[in-house]
Amino acid sequence: MARKRPERKNQKLLDLIREAYQPETAGDIQDALKDLTSDLLEEMLKAELDEHLDYDFGDKPLGLNTRNGYSTKTVKSSNGEIEIQVPRDREGSFEPQVVKKYEKDISNIENQIISMYGRGMTTRDISSHIQEIYGFGLSESMVTKITNKILPTIEEWRQRPLEEVYPFVFMDAIHYNVRDNGRVVKKAVYIVLAYTMDGFKEVLGMYVGENESSKYWLMVLNDLKNRGLKNALIFSTDNLPGFSQAITAVYPKAEIQKCIIHQIRSSTRYVNYKDIKDLMNDLKTIYKANTEETALVQLDYFEDKWNKKYPACVNSWKTNWAELSTFFKYPPEIRKLMYTTNAIENFNRQLRKVTKNKTIFPTDFSLEKSLYLAMVNATAKWTSRMRGWDQILGQLQIFFEEILES
Repeated sequence: MARKRPERKNQKLLDLIREAYQPETAGDIQDALKDLTSDLLEEMLKAELDEHLDYDFGDKPLGLNTRNGYSTKTVKSSNGEIEIQVPRDREGSFEPQVVKKYEKDISNIENQIISMYGRGMTTRDISSHIQEIYGFGLSESMVTKITNKILPTIEEWRQRPLEEVYPFVFMDAIHYNVRDNGRVVKKAVYIVLAYTMDGFKEVLGMYVGENESSKYWLMVLNDLKNRGLKNALIFSTDNLPGFSQAITAVYPKAEIQKCIIHQIRSSTRYVNYKDIKDLMNDLKTIYKANTEETALVQLDYFEDKWNKKYPACVNSWKTNWAELSTFFKYPPEIRKLMYTTNAIENFNRQLRKVTKNKTIFPTDFSLEKSLYLAMVNATAKWTSRMRGWDQILGQLQIFFEEILES
């Protein structure tokens, strides 16, 4: 049996529109909405003038300043261009607020709503804010509909072609609570950030998925390749098991560097606070060494000193050494960029700053909208080229000559 559709809140209004306009096409509906918008604006402008003159239309004027007809004005709205009659006063002192004197685009309120959403305000906060500023109500569901207008833009951004080569690619995930089928679940947002061959940062993609896994990262990597990324020189990642196999399966020529900071955090998780300072100083002699040979000597010393007390910590460094030590092959300028995921960690902090007020997202779409708008705001400041990039690029061209010339 077909499910009965719920009664619409605006059924009476829909019936009136149908009766008055008898629309047959989408264009007819658009024309009806334009007329309704025009009528509503004109009513609001008349109310503003009533307040300005301190008497209602049809009543006797209380002062010398009176109504003085109308002027015609064409403005751009989200439903297209509309013509409105703006009331005037004899003294010319009336300053309308709902449509200001020289305002030509009244769709700007939608841009303001999207901007507020992108800065972390909830739909409830935005609804209240609009009420305070403009004096008319805007439901939370309407705010959602307005912000949903950017979903096609997000999809276009997500599908855009990529450059063929990115020298540095950073991959990390952050987690959010999202409502899914009536339950609140933890979802991972897979983020890929890179440096271009010209030395500028670029977010290649953000993907909302289930809990972080190497299988999902494999899907992300394949998506990057399908969008045109043929080769990446160096991947910097966290220590997720299976990550390296996923990268090698899609980009077999790329170097893989596991993030030293992630390694320190995970390996020292269960170290007693009394020992942590001493142990961290010993670790620093390993990853701050000038050469891998020196680092290996320090790693042996570290094992002799701490293996009996913290075998899991020591074993973690020895097991992951092949991909923790990749950066030793390269000069200091390249090392600084690749041995941590600081670039993406800083970007993640910008995202968290915007989304901190939203403890639970009602849908994946709402999470994607917030992250996309936060990304747009954050990347707008990425106008400077990486300092010393010419030297870094010259070194990369020597180390990766075969890939870059292919």
